[in-house]
Amino acid sequence: MNAIEAKNVEHIRNQYTAKETTKLDELRALDRQVKRPVTVFSYIFGTIGSLVLGTGMCLAMKVIGDMMTVGIAVGLAGIVLCGLTYPIYKGILKARKKKYAEKILALSDSILNQ
Repeated sequence: MNAIEAKNVEHIRNQYTAKETTKLDELRALDRQVKRPVTVFSYIFGTIGSLVLGTGMCLAMKVIGDMMTVGIAVGLAGIVLCGLTYPIYKGILKARKKKYAEKILALSDSILNQ
C-alpha cells in the first residue's frame, strides 16, 4: 500500500471514529453562537432593504406603474433600510459580545494557561 492509499484509508477511518470535544471546539462554537444570528439578521435585513429600494426604483422609472412620487418615497425608504443595516448589525453584535464575553474569556484563559 502506498502513501496515498494509506492517507485515504486514514481519512475514511477518521470519519467513523468518535471525536472528542476539546476546549478549542467549545470556544469556536461559542464564537459562532455570538456571530451567526447577527450575520443572518443583517443579510435578511439588507436584502429586504435592497428589494424595497429596487421596488421604489421600478415605480419611479415607470416600469411597474405610473407612480413616480410613490416610487421616490419607497426608494428613499429602501435607502434608509440599507443604510441602517450596518449600524444595527454593529449594535446587536456588541450586545451579543457583551452577553457571551465572560464565558469566552474564561474558556480562552483556560486554554492559554494549559
